Amino acid sequence: MDAPTPRSRTEITGGAHKPRKHDSAHKHVTGSADYIDDMPEPAGTMHGYLGLTDRAHARIISLDLDAVRASKGVVAVLTGADVPGSNDISPTGRNDEPVLATDRVLFHGQPVFAVIAETRDLARRAAKKAVIGYEELPHVTDVRAAMDADYPLVTEPLKLERGDIEAGLAAAPMRLKGEMRIGGQDHFYLEGHIAFAIPGEDDEVTVWSSTQHPSEVQHMVAHALGTVSNAVTVHVRRMGGGFGGKETQSNQFAAIAAIAAKKLNRPVKIRPDRDDDMIITGKRHDFVVDYDVGFDESGVIHAVDATFAARCGFSSDLSGPVTDRALFHADNCYFYKDVRLVSKPMMTNTVSNTAFRGFGGPQGMLGGERMIEEIAYVLGRDPLEIRKANFYGDPGRDVTPYHQTVEDNIIVKIVEDLEASSDYQARRAEIIDFNENSPVIRRGIALTPVKFGISFTATWFNQAGALVHVYQDGSIHLNHGGTEMGQGLNTKVAQVLAEEFQVDLDTIRITATTTGKVPNTSATAASSGTDLNGMAAANAAQQIKTRLVAFASEKFNIPADQVAFEPNHVRVGNELLPFGDFIKLAYQERVQLSAAGFYKTPEIHWNRATGKGRPFYYFAYGAAVSEVSIDTLTGEYQVDRVDVLHDAGKSLNPALDIGQIEGAFVQGMGWLTTEELWWDDKGRLRTHAPSTYKIPLASDRPKIFNVKLAEWAENREPTIRRSKAVGEPPFMLPISVLEALGMAVASIADYQVSPQLDAPATPERVLMAVERLKALVADAYMSGEDEADV
Repeated sequence: MDAPTPRSRTEITGGAHKPRKHDSAHKHVTGSADYIDDMPEPAGTMHGYLGLTDRAHARIISLDLDAVRASKGVVAVLTGADVPGSNDISPTGRNDEPVLATDRVLFHGQPVFAVIAETRDLARRAAKKAVIGYEELPHVTDVRAAMDADYPLVTEPLKLERGDIEAGLAAAPMRLKGEMRIGGQDHFYLEGHIAFAIPGEDDEVTVWSSTQHPSEVQHMVAHALGTVSNAVTVHVRRMGGGFGGKETQSNQFAAIAAIAAKKLNRPVKIRPDRDDDMIITGKRHDFVVDYDVGFDESGVIHAVDATFAARCGFSSDLSGPVTDRALFHADNCYFYKDVRLVSKPMMTNTVSNTAFRGFGGPQGMLGGERMIEEIAYVLGRDPLEIRKANFYGDPGRDVTPYHQTVEDNIIVKIVEDLEASSDYQARRAEIIDFNENSPVIRRGIALTPVKFGISFTATWFNQAGALVHVYQDGSIHLNHGGTEMGQGLNTKVAQVLAEEFQVDLDTIRITATTTGKVPNTSATAASSGTDLNGMAAANAAQQIKTRLVAFASEKFNIPADQVAFEPNHVRVGNELLPFGDFIKLAYQERVQLSAAGFYKTPEIHWNRATGKGRPFYYFAYGAAVSEVSIDTLTGEYQVDRVDVLHDAGKSLNPALDIGQIEGAFVQGMGWLTTEELWWDDKGRLRTHAPSTYKIPLASDRPKIFNVKLAEWAENREPTIRRSKAVGEPPFMLPISVLEALGMAVASIADYQVSPQLDAPATPERVLMAVERLKALVADAYMSGEDEADV
């Protein structure tokens, strides 16, 4: 191949901080992007399907699989006894999550066997023919019911404490207590779970998995096979969405496919139907928050004592760190002088809940915002005033409940800018006037802030690797440990590399994530994908550049500072060489043109036992104003307008970042409004399909949707080119939608009573809240009380 044609010397195309389309965008919209189910199947490929139980809690007293084995096309039926290694895929090593259940069922739909057949349809049909005998046991599916039944915790709780909570509450001039229920959420990724395993020689196996954590799948497959990690290679080209649902939940499918592939010495693919996928994979955790807050007449919070109990499901999965992070974000942007926050990760007879965008942070933040709203209604004030009065500030008001000092606080400027640009005050006044004269339609508006900590709280996960090859024609190969799930990670990391080498973006090719190139990767989660992998790629480029500068300095007999990488060229003294020509020279002089980059996040530490440390490298900030209209006769509503101002630091790619903010907002809005998980009295999840589980439609997006980046923002920490993470933080911006709905409902009682909307605020819940306030007003009228006494 000839060297690439020299490009403009003034600027590269597609470098850092430039808007650039997703590298696979054209493939996504044309349907030409290849996912695992699009891969050509080798001759002899078999297909797997899971056999599910139909009890919420029971002992298995008999398992008759004769009819399954006799079914057409069936070549094998696997049970827990067929797992050659350890029948456990618990990501925390607690030995509480079997690959296939054996003697006990802990949730309705728990997989107990796997059918391997010539086609997927035959496997699926055969799986329905099992006859299972049960001894039924009592079950609970609700968080509060689990606490009342004295169910165990799935992992150790966390307590964050600072100051003297008893004294603080006792001394506070005013005090209120309450409870908030916060619903869960299904990930509803476009591409469901899937795994494809091809056996190799000896104990080797290659697995294609739709996973956010290839190294964990590698470990779990090896664990289940009874072998070591170097025998298992895991590939991930792209996922059709993940949102946390493919951080640990991919393990089961990959392990079963690999076990079957090695047992039969044939390729095996396993992909559940959407219904079964929703039944057998974990969700966002439901929470019940109990709070006791002391405050004064100006709305300043003096003390907070709160317990965050979560529906964790039958096993620990990631419930420990998820409920931890809920506590980390229960303060949001607010300083609590005296504080005690406690988690209760409750076991329930439901599927084991797992990571979901925000990782517990949204639930914690929503609990904190409920306290702000309650105070505002007690005092008869605009909730925004209460928010501002409690923002983190100068020394003495800048320490979190986990004893980290907030050093990068920009929330005041974010909120001030958004309040002005959205014309919040005038619109709120106009809405109050409108509500006074509108008997049926009521409107609401709310401005809510976000402060979200960035880093894995498990410190060891804050590391990443990358592999960079520069070929002798000047083209560049990039591989890193992050996974692409539609968020544009590969595009951003390639932009970083283009900027480092000062070459056009199309010079760089990113290949599928694989454990065979970059080992011991962390999950692409915690909004850290670009932070970690971008730094690792930059480190690899810098190693190569250091060698190239030394080579040029020696060959051309010039000082090293006279060698510079310029757009698509390298300046050597007074001579400007095309990048490809320069690389060819370096190759001929036997310069190593490959490097393995590495990065670990500095300055972070966390001691869970003491509840103290610096778990987050920095915070990302944002704010949103949402305006809604509700029909007080039906509870139906619409989101009329949303204005967002978000902090992405010095954005690596403004186009991708705005896309992430828009998507996160709509997904978060779904969690808080329409997406409701419901289990019946037999422990069966009944919202397990698009027909019964309502994600937002295109028509549900805000009618007016203004999203802007804080262009003045720049990360004070030396992150990758001073950017900030943007995957999870904007998910919490639509808390403003919930609070705007609350204001619209509260107008029924002249804003004197907190509407106390639980999430999701479905039209039914909105209607019930309206009727509850109407009844209060009617009772007050009949008793002759003033409206203010309601």
